[in-house]
Amino acid sequence: MRCLVTGGAGFIGSNLIERLVKDGHDVVSIDNYSSGKRSNEQDGCTYISADVQEMEFWGGRLEKMDKIPEVVFHLAAKARVQPSIENPIEFHNANVNGTLALLNMCRIYGVKRFVFSSSSSVYGDTEQLPTTEECSLNPMSPYALHKLIGEQYCKLYSELYDIETVCLRYFNVYGERQPTEGAYCLVMGVFAQQLLNRQAMTINGDGEQRRDFTYVGDVVDANIKAGFNVTIPIFKCEGDVFNIGNGDNRSVNQIADLLSSGYPPNGGDRTFGNPVIEPKETLADNSKAYKVLGWKPTSTLEDWIPKWKEDLGL
Repeated sequence: MRCLVTGGAGFIGSNLIERLVKDGHDVVSIDNYSSGKRSNEQDGCTYISADVQEMEFWGGRLEKMDKIPEVVFHLAAKARVQPSIENPIEFHNANVNGTLALLNMCRIYGVKRFVFSSSSSVYGDTEQLPTTEECSLNPMSPYALHKLIGEQYCKLYSELYDIETVCLRYFNVYGERQPTEGAYCLVMGVFAQQLLNRQAMTINGDGEQRRDFTYVGDVVDANIKAGFNVTIPIFKCEGDVFNIGNGDNRSVNQIADLLSSGYPPNGGDRTFGNPVIEPKETLADNSKAYKVLGWKPTSTLEDWIPKWKEDLGL
C-alpha cells in the first residue's frame, strides 16, 4: 500500500518507516529536517525535503512520481510544551496550519485514511487517573491546544469530506533513536547526556511528577493497526481518539535511578530546579485501544533501559 509519513526522519517517524518498509509498503517521507536527522533515513523509503505546509510543492511531486498515498501518517510537528509557550505563533503555524494543509491534500487527492499523532497533553493536569478518552480536556500549553485543534479538524474532515481519520494520543514515548541532545530531547535523553558528561542530572521541581512511558515500538504498532485495520465493525474512523500509553507510570526520580544505577562517575548526583508548567501525573487507560484496535503494549522501561545504557556506554 502507498503510505506517506510526515516527520519521517524524526524519532517516531523513522521507527514507523522502518516497520512499513519491512512490511512491504511503498513509503514516502516528508520532513523539513528542522529536528529530523539524515542518519534516521531508512533504505527503501523515498524522502522529500519540504515543510508540510508547502502542499503545492510536494503534492505535485507525489503526483508526478505516481505516489499519491492511500494512507497518511502525520507525525511532523514542532513538539515540546515549554518551547511552545515561548513561541506560540511559530508553533501554531507548524502544528495547526501544517495539519490543515495535509488534511486538505487528502481531500483533494482522495486519500483513504489519515492517522494523526496527538498527545496526552490535551488532558492537562487531570485528576481522573487512569485517564480515559472521555475525560475532560484542559490543554495547559499552546502545543497541547494545537494537538486538540488537530483532532477536531480530523473529526470535521471525516464528517464533511468522508476521509477516514484516527487520532492517537501518545503518552511519553521512548526508545530507539530518541534524541539525547537538542530542543526535542526528553527527560531520559537529558539524563543520559548529563551522565555521559559526568554532570549531575537536572530535575525540574521535586522529581515526583509521574509519567506513563510508552515504548516506540508499541507506538509504531498502534499506527499500523490504526492505518490498516478494516475488520472491526466498531472502528468508525471518524476522528476516533485512542490513548496509546503503557498503563503504568514512573516518577522522574525513578527514571534517574534506573539510568544512574551501576554508573559510578558521579554517583547519580542531582540538582533540583524550579518546577515548570506540566501535569503532575499522567497514566493512560488503554482499554479502548485494546478493544477497538486490538493494540496493547509489550515493553517496559525496565526491559529496555539496560540495553540502551549498554549502547550508550553507560
